[in-house]
Amino acid sequence: MSFNLDRIDRIDRRILNLLQQDSRISNQALAEQVGLSPPACLRRVRRLREAGVIMAEVALLNPRLVGRAINVIVEVEMVRDQLDIYAAFQRKMDAVPEVTQCYQVTGEVDFLLILMVEDMESYERFTRQYLSTDANLSKFRTLISLRRDKFSTAIPL
Repeated sequence: MSFNLDRIDRIDRRILNLLQQDSRISNQALAEQVGLSPPACLRRVRRLREAGVIMAEVALLNPRLVGRAINVIVEVEMVRDQLDIYAAFQRKMDAVPEVTQCYQVTGEVDFLLILMVEDMESYERFTRQYLSTDANLSKFRTLISLRRDKFSTAIPL
């Protein structure tokens, strides 16, 4: 479904900002905060969902409390710039649960991976299984996060 960005007005932006803070807010409370009747608010939220502006509503977990205490950033450089090599690597990373984000980037590296792992042994297993054995991978560099100072899934509107 095509969606015209011009259709996102001040009220839609307010709705989206509030939902990014707490997607469990009741329609009644949401309507009150944006100054709409509950049916009008619900119509707007449905329209934003159907248009794909709201992609998903998920629970954000505390990584430490679920055993994923180590955040790893990996820069990956492929042997050459070739679309099929990139596509194969992207498909492989999509299937790996430890990889929470995979970006194809410009610059000196080709991909940037974000992983959440239990411990260094888990990361070592990941590198042996998925990186060291990839003939199309030239090199990778690992950055271990000492702490996460800022983390947000919200998109500023």
